[in-house]
Amino acid sequence: MKCTQYFLFVRQRSDRKGIKEEWILETIGDPSKTVRQSDGRIKKWKYIEEAGKYLRVILLEDGQTVHNAFFDRSYKEE
Repeated sequence: MKCTQYFLFVRQRSDRKGIKEEWILETIGDPSKTVRQSDGRIKKWKYIEEAGKYLRVILLEDGQTVHNAFFDRSYKEE
């Protein structure tokens, strides 16, 4: 999994340590929603049954490099 230095840094936070790499890869490969931001970055969401929450993964413009991943408390599926 390709990732930014920022992602490696924030992944050490206590609220992010429990996010499994397999969940990130599942979200990238089979998201329930995808949105391209105005800066070209890509947001993807997927409900993670095991955690009971939606995971948001932010990718760089290349669509492969993970810049951020966190449980999105405000996401509501449409």
